[in-house]
Amino acid sequence: MRYAVLGGGKRVRPLLAFAAGEAAAKEPVLADPERLEIAACAVECIHAYSLVHDDLPCMDNDVLRRGKPTCHVEFDEATALLAGDSLQALAFQLLAEHRLCDEPQAQLEMMRILAAACGSRGMAGGQAIDLASVGQPLTLAELEHMHIHKTGALIRASVALGARCANALSPEQLARLDHYANCVGLAYQVVDDVLDQESSTATLGKTAGKDAASHKPTYVSVIGLARAKALAGELREQAQTALSSLGAGARRLSDLADFIVLRKF
Repeated sequence: MRYAVLGGGKRVRPLLAFAAGEAAAKEPVLADPERLEIAACAVECIHAYSLVHDDLPCMDNDVLRRGKPTCHVEFDEATALLAGDSLQALAFQLLAEHRLCDEPQAQLEMMRILAAACGSRGMAGGQAIDLASVGQPLTLAELEHMHIHKTGALIRASVALGARCANALSPEQLARLDHYANCVGLAYQVVDDVLDQESSTATLGKTAGKDAASHKPTYVSVIGLARAKALAGELREQAQTALSSLGAGARRLSDLADFIVLRKF
C-alpha cells in the first residue's frame, strides 16, 4: 500500500482538494488544514488503488507506473489486488474517523460523493466502458462520456470534498466549482492522450504509446492531435471562466487548471 501511494506522482487530486478548500474559505468560516489533509489523503488513496488495479494483467497489463515497476510486478497479482482493495477501504475509513465539517449530514454527503465517484456511475463504470471500447470506433461524445466517468468523476469529487470542508459556499458557487472540475477533468485526459503520443516512457514514468498499441480510442485517435490540443485549451478557458465569481481565493484552482493543460509529463 505504501509502495502504491507514496512513490511519486503529481498529486493533482489532493492539490485540487486543498485548492477548493481555500476557494471556499470565507471569514469567519475558514477551511481547517487538518480537515483538508484528510480529504486529500482519501482521494489520493482512491486514485492509487485505481492505478494498481488498472495496471493488472486483467486490465491494461502494464509494467511501469510513476517511473517504477507496477505493484503486481514488484510483488505479485494477488498482493496488488488486495493492496488496491485495502486502499479503497482506507479512504472511507479516513472520512469516517475524522470530523471534516461542522454538520454530520454534510460529512455523510462527502462520503456519498466519493462513493459515487468510485462506483459503477463513476470511475469503475468508466473503466468498464474503456475495456469494452478497445478496437471500437467511438464518437467524440462517446469518448467524453467514458472519460467523464473514468477520469473526471474522481477529479470532481476531489474538488467537492475540499470545498465542503469549509462549508461556506452557496449552492450556485458549488455548482460553478463542479463545472470547473468537470472541465479540468476532461482536460486532464485530453492532455494525457496528447502526451501519450508525443512524450517518451522516461518522461511519462509509464509506458508511452500503450493506448495506441492496444487500439484504445483516445482524443488523438478520434479528433487528431491538433484538435486535441485546441480542445484542451478550450476546456482550460471554460474552467477559468467558472472560477470568475470566486475571487482571489480561487487562485490556486486557476493555477492548477494551467498546470493540468500545460504540463509536459
